Amino acid sequence: MSDLFSPVSVGPLTIANRIVIAPMCQYSAEEGSATDWHMIHLGHLALSGAGLLIIEATAVEPEGRITPSDLGLWSDENEAALARVLKAVRRYSPIPVSIQLAHAGRKASTRVPWDRDGAFLPVSEGGWPVVAASPSPFNPDDPNPIELDHAGLARVREAFAAAARRADRLGLDAIELHAAHGYLLHEFLSPLSNQRQDQYGGSLENRQRFPLEVFESIRAAFPSSKPVGVRISGTDWVEGGWDVEQSICFTRELQRRGSAYIHVSSGGLSPQQKIPAAPSYQVPMAEKIKAATGLTTITVGLITEPEQAEEIVAQGKADMIALARAVLYDPRWPWHAAAKLGAQVDAPPQYWRSQPHGHKVLFKQKRV
Repeated sequence: MSDLFSPVSVGPLTIANRIVIAPMCQYSAEEGSATDWHMIHLGHLALSGAGLLIIEATAVEPEGRITPSDLGLWSDENEAALARVLKAVRRYSPIPVSIQLAHAGRKASTRVPWDRDGAFLPVSEGGWPVVAASPSPFNPDDPNPIELDHAGLARVREAFAAAARRADRLGLDAIELHAAHGYLLHEFLSPLSNQRQDQYGGSLENRQRFPLEVFESIRAAFPSSKPVGVRISGTDWVEGGWDVEQSICFTRELQRRGSAYIHVSSGGLSPQQKIPAAPSYQVPMAEKIKAATGLTTITVGLITEPEQAEEIVAQGKADMIALARAVLYDPRWPWHAAAKLGAQVDAPPQYWRSQPHGHKVLFKQKRV
């Protein structure tokens, strides 16, 4: 039996296989609200046969968007728009759906990636003042962000909690907290971006304080019967920055507070990063964190082949693998992996006749 296609428990949630669709920003929302693009995009991926679908980084307040076109969950309008999308997805797919709650911090107020490579968007052109752990910009030419004072920290914590309550009302199965890729919570964690002089800066204990407070606010607002996990950058790929050893310490603190899993990516904090990208290049970080903590672990990054994914899970390097670009390029990747590995996947009955000759047991013959 394929290990990749064996079930796994993530806290109280059982997932049919070890394939996760990673959150991928679409930059296609209107005032934070999901559009028909999200209906098409998420509906498409919900039929992939993966075990879990995570909705893209979703801003908990307007100032927390990366771009003006980011998805959000701060208003009744946002909630209603996403409810429409989820209703359609749920009608035709049994896949559990999670959402990644996020705040962009100093990387907010930019153009969409296909417009001038996502350059900073000034207030005069529709941008907004950005906030951060400390008043240092991501790019040297950007304006200095506003350092969050204690009132600002309280506002952001409550924004995450409020979004978690909305996620529960939407019937979402899980929440992933975004603490990676140089966005606000990662900015607090890394000594490269956190120069605060109060109880939220300096030592590792202090730097992880605010991200842990945000996790606690979400965990308290979301039912205990549903899991909350966290995505981190295992390293900044910059000397003197955040690294795997600090990630292990942070993961242990999250574990003590009830985190159901850790999702290990990397980078995104500094333009100085030097990423040695290669197949499975982030897997060793996930493996170290899993070995040190025992927490359920997701690994991601240049995992493109079924045999590669199977080996990662079978050897216990991670409990699950996440796909991003690979599943955009091939939205039926789990089907094709199951065919190669002799496994089965969920698929809608409308597609059962698509099975190639010799793979007549590929789809689980049950109706949604």
